[in-house]
Amino acid sequence: MSTQLVLLAVLMFVVTYPSRAVGLLAPAIDRLPRVVFDYLQLVGPAVLAALAAVNVIVIVDQAGSPRFHIGVEWLSVIACLVIVWWRRNLLLGLIAAVAIVVVARATGIASLPV
Repeated sequence: MSTQLVLLAVLMFVVTYPSRAVGLLAPAIDRLPRVVFDYLQLVGPAVLAALAAVNVIVIVDQAGSPRFHIGVEWLSVIACLVIVWWRRNLLLGLIAAVAIVVVARATGIASLPV
C-alpha cells in the first residue's frame, strides 16, 4: 500500500467531513437561507462523487497517458443512481454497485482496467 493513499484519505477527510458537519460546527446555521444550507450540506457528497466519476471514466495507462474507459463500472454507477433514486437509500445503492463489480470480476465477465 502506498503512503500517498493515506495522505489522500486524510485530505479527503479534511475537505469533506467538516463541510458535512457544518450544522454542528456553526451555531447559527439554522438562520441561513434554505438554499445556502442545502448547498453546504451537498458539498461533501459532490466532492466524493467527482472523485468517483473520474476514477470510473478515466484510466491512466502505464505510460502515464489518460484514456477514456467504458466498463462494468459504468453499469454499477448507473445501478447505484437508480437504487438511490428509487429507494432513497445511499447505502443500498453503494452495496449494489460494489456487488455488481465484484461479481463481474469474480466470474471473469470484467477484468481490472489496465
